[in-house]
Amino acid sequence: MVGIFKSVQNQIRNAVKIGKMNPNFEKHILQPKNKILFSVPVIMNNKVEMFEGYRIQHNNWLGPYKGGLRFHPDVNMDEVSALATWMTMKCALQDIPYGGGKGGLTIKPQDYTEKELELISRAFSKQLCEFIGEDKDIPAPDVGTTSQIMDWMTDEYNNNNKLKREQGVFTGKSIDCGGSEGREEATGRGVAMTVKEWAKQENIDLKGKTFTVQGFGNVGRFAALTLESFGMKMIAVGDSGGYVHHEEGIDINDILNHISTEGSIKGFWGPTCGYAKCESINTDEFYALKADVIIPAALESQITSERAEKIDCQLIVEGANGPTTHEADVILKEKGIRVIPDILANSGGVLVSYYEWLQNKQSMKWEKQDVLDKLDSKMGDCYNKIDELSKKYNCTMREASFVYALQALEKIYNKTK
Repeated sequence: MVGIFKSVQNQIRNAVKIGKMNPNFEKHILQPKNKILFSVPVIMNNKVEMFEGYRIQHNNWLGPYKGGLRFHPDVNMDEVSALATWMTMKCALQDIPYGGGKGGLTIKPQDYTEKELELISRAFSKQLCEFIGEDKDIPAPDVGTTSQIMDWMTDEYNNNNKLKREQGVFTGKSIDCGGSEGREEATGRGVAMTVKEWAKQENIDLKGKTFTVQGFGNVGRFAALTLESFGMKMIAVGDSGGYVHHEEGIDINDILNHISTEGSIKGFWGPTCGYAKCESINTDEFYALKADVIIPAALESQITSERAEKIDCQLIVEGANGPTTHEADVILKEKGIRVIPDILANSGGVLVSYYEWLQNKQSMKWEKQDVLDKLDSKMGDCYNKIDELSKKYNCTMREASFVYALQALEKIYNKTK
């Protein structure tokens, strides 16, 4: 299996070929503009601990770099390079004036106290200071980071920025510190809205249809809650603690109550959870279940070729970034399973980050319903334009998404380079 960054580069090469784009443009867009590696020293308990940090700035032709910061033990240069490239595509796809960036620390946040995480977050923000700014590069939360971490990092940035205070240098902040209403549920809700639009275009009644979710953080949780509100039922779900399956459906609030008490899905099976037929399954069994919709909302490369061979569904909606390997993509296409790709399906997060940035820049506060209405409308419009483009080029929605994004970037390249 090729590395994740090479996989993204192959997606770009394929889309450039489909759209018959400028080969010189292709060479520019295949590589990030800046790769920044940090050594982040933090004094804790009278000892210095060193962390390795990254910030990849892929492209800023459409506007300032934009993308999350993740705290995870597997963070590395290859991963964040891929994620930054996807962010460039995601922003161009949604027609918002941002480029793509991504970064993070190689760290297991669960190993540190809240106070230690604050020290680590502030130290990383201080290192980032000269490379970011609300008109230069705007980080946001990602895997392992939270609104609290964004609040600390914003405060630290402003403590070290002598020119002016910039509330919009980070997005995904808490409401009290300048965050936007609707940001927490934005990505997951956006995932669900693409399912709704797919059903509308295919004349499918979602009531009673089944879905499964891998990963039950913010994305998976809010996607599930929204789909449940459409009348769908979740028959399987999994997180780091395990996977459960119940053919008759699992009430999402029951799962959330269990997680709030136990910390994960682990133990939510058998009579003790109130679902006598709720069974524990493994990841391979999860992907072999028959369902109408599958939502991978965990980490990269979860749908492998082996799992793709066993998948039995109508639709896969990628809540996570890069959950499907190239080899699996080929198999799913041959099986006629539609995939709504990550750069479309999970772009609700960057949309509401953009709305937060606008509110900060204009010293305004939008009502939650206004934010959600804008999100719903943009996700529906984006799905439809990519659906039409995929028919025009007789290609998958992933390929069409890349074609649309790259053609938008190529227009800038042809006028300015």
